[in-house]
Amino acid sequence: VQLQALGGGSVRPGGSLRLSCAVSGFESDRYCVGWFRQAPGKEREWVSQISMDDGRTAYTDSVKGRFSMSRDSAKNTAYLEMNDLRPEDTALYYCAADTRGYGSWSASDYDYWGQGTLVTVSS
Repeated sequence: VQLQALGGGSVRPGGSLRLSCAVSGFESDRYCVGWFRQAPGKEREWVSQISMDDGRTAYTDSVKGRFSMSRDSAKNTAYLEMNDLRPEDTALYYCAADTRGYGSWSASDYDYWGQGTLVTVSS
């Protein structure tokens, strides 16, 4: 199983970015894709997740109303739409797959990880 995260970049506060996470090598759609982020000097934190079979989503409080996840099951790809970005959103963003299908805020519950993609929000 491989995950490829794309879409990071540099934006000004209030700007938007869309991250994608393409999953390959997993036959079932009963898995969950989560996004985590790690800012310099801070621990990795869970941001959001989506169930690839039914599209259920969950978000950490700090991004609710600003970030939105969606998926294209046919492409095995999950998306993270980030709006109204703030400097505190600056981090390396990672996507991960939980093949149990439940999703979790705990990184240890995810089986496979993609490489990080850097998001920088600065004026």
